[in-house]
Amino acid sequence: MPLSTSTFTFLLLLLLLSSLPLISPHGIVSNISSMDPYEKETLFQVMDSMSSDRDWRSSNPDPCAPGSSWPGLECKQAAPDGLLHVTRLDFGTPPGPTCRSAAAFPSLVFRLPHLRSLFFLDCFRANRTTLSVPTAPTPLLQQLSLRSNAALVGPIPPQLLSLASLQVLTLSQNGLSGAIPEGLSLLASLVHLDLSYNHLTGRIPAHIGRLASLQSLDLSYNSLSGTIPPSIGRLRSLQKLDLSSNSLSGAMPETLADLGQLTLLALSSNGLAGDFPGGLPRLRNLQCLLMDGNPMSVPLPSRLGRLPRLQELRLANSRYRGPIPGSLARLASLTALSLENNRLTGEIPRGLGRLGRMYHLNLSGNMLGGVVPFDARFLRRLGGNLDLSGNPGLCVDTSERYVGVKLGVDVCGAADDDDNNGTTSGSGGSSDGHQQLTGGSAGVCCDLSTLWLGISGALAVLHHWLLL
Repeated sequence: MPLSTSTFTFLLLLLLLSSLPLISPHGIVSNISSMDPYEKETLFQVMDSMSSDRDWRSSNPDPCAPGSSWPGLECKQAAPDGLLHVTRLDFGTPPGPTCRSAAAFPSLVFRLPHLRSLFFLDCFRANRTTLSVPTAPTPLLQQLSLRSNAALVGPIPPQLLSLASLQVLTLSQNGLSGAIPEGLSLLASLVHLDLSYNHLTGRIPAHIGRLASLQSLDLSYNSLSGTIPPSIGRLRSLQKLDLSSNSLSGAMPETLADLGQLTLLALSSNGLAGDFPGGLPRLRNLQCLLMDGNPMSVPLPSRLGRLPRLQELRLANSRYRGPIPGSLARLASLTALSLENNRLTGEIPRGLGRLGRMYHLNLSGNMLGGVVPFDARFLRRLGGNLDLSGNPGLCVDTSERYVGVKLGVDVCGAADDDDNNGTTSGSGGSSDGHQQLTGGSAGVCCDLSTLWLGISGALAVLHHWLLL
């Protein structure tokens, strides 16, 4: 019996649909023969060298097929071949594959032609290995992260600079050494660069200012020397700059004031000296200024009080001299102020006690004098996070508001009373009012984890976009 037109059309439609690859809700094609054989073999070689969790070839013969894949591996269909391609590999981060104890860096991974994101966390621990990149690596890689790999040593290879699509490069907490490659500016798409906690030496490349899209730059905890290059002021999109714990010297370049989007500036524990940039008040988005541990040897400038969003100011152990600027009392958002172990003189500005968000104040180890100007409400709020010790000229009056409060200073007139009455100052709250108000130093650092939530959130959005 001949088929009707409607039946024929229906059967033809079924035939067409059956020839199309099925796509899961996650965008992964389920055609079990949809991977390029060379790419599949490359993936298996990488897995065999990196992880002993299972026999990857027998347990996952079609790695990208739904139900056969594993956490840490992502595949997507790509035009024009319509095949499935590996776009993401994640090692060391649960629930992804764990790393062999003696794993070496698998340079073969850069032969996966469609790879966009690659992560190694705490993978290279026992045997020393180097970051090796082939001459013609995958052109699409946009995110490369190698963190906490103690046995990853040697220089940053110049071939890495051929990864022209990189937007996120994280090589932190490894054993990398040598200089930062001069050609770093070739990675023109970089948004995030983190080379912190390594053994890098030499100068910060002058061409780093060409990374126009950079939003986060972290070179902290290395052994970098020389001056901060003025070209860094061209990074107009920069939000986080951390150069702390190096051996940088000279003055802060005036061009730092051109970084109008900056929220974190960390230059602690270097050899910086001299004055702050004249245009410092232009950093109107700055929230954390961390510069303790530098031989600055200058007075504190009043323009520090013109940073309207500043939340933390750390300038300890830096040989600052002269008075504490009264302009600091204008920093309505300030939560923490650390000025300990300098050569500051004069009285404590009364306005500091009116900063309603302050929770940490350390002025210890200076040469301040006069009567402590803080009221009981301020003292109760700070509690043990207030340290005024090591300032022989400071004292508190005998008001009841100071009973039981430890500030690290004497009661005003206590020395005269001791001479007249033959008593000595004690550390407890004695009934005759002769007491030494002692207090510990409650250390605080800028809440980088909270600040970084905003940047990492943006990177998460970026990463989601990269995987689309």
